[in-house]
Amino acid sequence: MGRTHHTADYLEAIYFLANPIGEYGPVVTDGPVPAARVAEMLDVTPPTASEMLSRMEAEGLIKRGPRRGPLLTDKGQAEAEKFVRQHRIIERFLTDFLGYSPAESHEHADELGEAFDDQMVERLAEKLGHPDRCPHGWPVDTAHEREENVALSALSAVDAPAKATIVRLAEHDGELLHWFYDQGLVPGTTLAVESGLDAAEQLNVVIEGEPRTISKRAADALFVRPAA
Repeated sequence: MGRTHHTADYLEAIYFLANPIGEYGPVVTDGPVPAARVAEMLDVTPPTASEMLSRMEAEGLIKRGPRRGPLLTDKGQAEAEKFVRQHRIIERFLTDFLGYSPAESHEHADELGEAFDDQMVERLAEKLGHPDRCPHGWPVDTAHEREENVALSALSAVDAPAKATIVRLAEHDGELLHWFYDQGLVPGTTLAVESGLDAAEQLNVVIEGEPRTISKRAADALFVRPAA
């Protein structure tokens, strides 16, 4: 199991699961998300997740019915969007001002989130020139993020042959996030999909003339749009 998670982490997880591109399953914006997926995303046991979700329900952040997963209330949605935006601004601060790598910035932004109040985050945003995206390609404006979702797909869902440009990197697997940067699989990279997933669940692509093989795990977490 990873670090101890707080309410903000759960709100962000539910928000992402309710507004997916491809990695986390079908869109469930108008309905509850599976509690088991929340636990899986945060790498906690189902009982641990259930205890926190009960606390959040009592605070009016989510609502649940019998045998139903959590659904953000209006209050919970507003809080989730605030934390998501805050996280992305702190990531930009860590990379642009403090020199952390993009992968490192995600880990430290998780740890630092509660140390920054709303006023501090707004000052950071101003100093940064109100950035449009976090280092991993996710829009700082959550409304923009949801609008853009419809134009994106997971790389694993692209029908070959095709060309695609990486727009965002999934952040919730820290090990994989580091691997993306080590491999040069970063936002703005255009690749040619030569063939779809094979029996070994691998995808064949070409990047700058170099043939590469990408696993389904990685291809599920690279969000792309068709390249011109």
